[in-house]
Amino acid sequence: MRLSEINSLVELYFKKSSDINGKKPFLKWLKPNKPTYNWEDVTERIYKLSHKIRSLIKEGDRCLILSENRPYWLISDLAIMNAGGISVPIFTTYSSSDYEYILNDCNPSLIILSNETQFKKIKNYINPEVTKIISFEKIDAKSILIEDILKDQNFKKNINSNLKRNMPACIIYTSGTSGKPKGVILSHGGILANCEGALELLNPLIQKKDPIFLTWLPLSHSYEHAVQFIQILLGAKVFYAESLEKLISNMSIAKPTIMTAVPRFYQNLYNKINGNFNKQLGLKKKLINQTLYLGKKVLKKESLKFHEKTVNFLCKILVRKKIQRQFGGNLQSFVSGGGALDKNVGEFLNAIGLPTLQGYGLTETSPVVSCNLPGDIKIETVGPPFKTNQVKIAEDGEILVKGENVMLGYWNKEKETKEIIKNGWLHTGDIGEIDSNGYLKITDRKKDIIVSHGGDNISPSKIENLVCNDEKIKQCLVYGDKKNYLVALIVVEPENKNDSTIRSIIENLNKNLGIIEKIKKFILIDEEFTIENGLMTPTLKLKRKKIIERYKQDLEKLYK
Repeated sequence: MRLSEINSLVELYFKKSSDINGKKPFLKWLKPNKPTYNWEDVTERIYKLSHKIRSLIKEGDRCLILSENRPYWLISDLAIMNAGGISVPIFTTYSSSDYEYILNDCNPSLIILSNETQFKKIKNYINPEVTKIISFEKIDAKSILIEDILKDQNFKKNINSNLKRNMPACIIYTSGTSGKPKGVILSHGGILANCEGALELLNPLIQKKDPIFLTWLPLSHSYEHAVQFIQILLGAKVFYAESLEKLISNMSIAKPTIMTAVPRFYQNLYNKINGNFNKQLGLKKKLINQTLYLGKKVLKKESLKFHEKTVNFLCKILVRKKIQRQFGGNLQSFVSGGGALDKNVGEFLNAIGLPTLQGYGLTETSPVVSCNLPGDIKIETVGPPFKTNQVKIAEDGEILVKGENVMLGYWNKEKETKEIIKNGWLHTGDIGEIDSNGYLKITDRKKDIIVSHGGDNISPSKIENLVCNDEKIKQCLVYGDKKNYLVALIVVEPENKNDSTIRSIIENLNKNLGIIEKIKKFILIDEEFTIENGLMTPTLKLKRKKIIERYKQDLEKLYK
């Protein structure tokens, strides 16, 4: 299949479905007593649902999807597009004000949602004169139950041939670390170009094992939304995780070959495994230390001496294989995106036998711009750019991106679109450099920086990642814009709430930081930054503005 000749995501799906064994398992939700859908099952459901949607909307109408991850999510997404609508996925964890804003902004003609819980979040903002509702489960409102639609045998197997690469496929609202979410209009061609770039990346991984994905990141996020179509392209089997809490146990069931996640997941994984390592004694401790030491040497392409090769083989059998079995035993690679992966975390995971590829992208780039390559990882970089887009560094160091993958624009925001796309180049807001091998390195963020009283630019995320590398510390926010020194909010478990212990950790950290980067004072807090309390985005990024607003008085006291 030549992706450059495919006109739409709908065409991609139906071409793949016609080429593959229809009885091959495709989608499985890991909640108890949920069925597995094969390719024939999914195809029939897309036909039936798109037939119904076509009777409810006009060409180009926005159709909202509000649901946790499950097979019907993908089916709904493709059915909307096949019916001529524009898919608008939204997070199940938005605030009430965000739901109100988005529904008013995109004015959907149709809402597809999972259950009563999701309906209650938006019911006050729905225009009943305009909006129809399709639900996966019965809700306390006038809606069309999807099972009733799927019972209908009077449907047409229609494939929308009017869709073109330059037409909108979806509107993805940014998760919004500050301010209101913006609706990013992504084209069919933009996501297809991303699939083409990803194929080059993933081909070496799927040669060894049939591709199996475990999905847990919300499908409403541009990263996981695009991964859906990569899964289709590869003819993969897809498992939907029950929850973040059950992710590890779900991995042992699904036995994924590839898994995508955000840096926070890998940070937590590092803390958990490293914490267990630190408890080991004697020979076990020595073996773990050798595993890390030799694994990092291999990662950096440093040659091993003869005896080191022997020891490394033993480490592979006795340590790495054991760790791999805990994650299903088939994992070819983790792929990290949606934020900066701490270098220490990346080196650690690769060294212990959990290959981790760091990539880079934005919702506005459909979303991936670059990614490290299997077998050629430079952990301090985000890899070479996909061949389907162009990347250059502006005079001020900002990363600029051009290509079919760049968004069509922001929905209802012409001014903001013109501010970010100039002469076809998307201004990412990230600062970076390209090394002699063509690998892209992110060095800073234009907006997420602290400017000290002396005018120095400081990256808070760099320091926060270093702080959180200690297992006793769960989360950290660094503060100090226009101040003489930096302070921090530190989240710990109640049993670790000891000023002297944490102070010792911070003092040791400060030894390896520049003068302007040192944390002079800190506050220990019990409240974790979570999606539920509105202090993190659905992709586990800190909502800095909101956290600072909540703790402003406490932070300012540290300067008195």
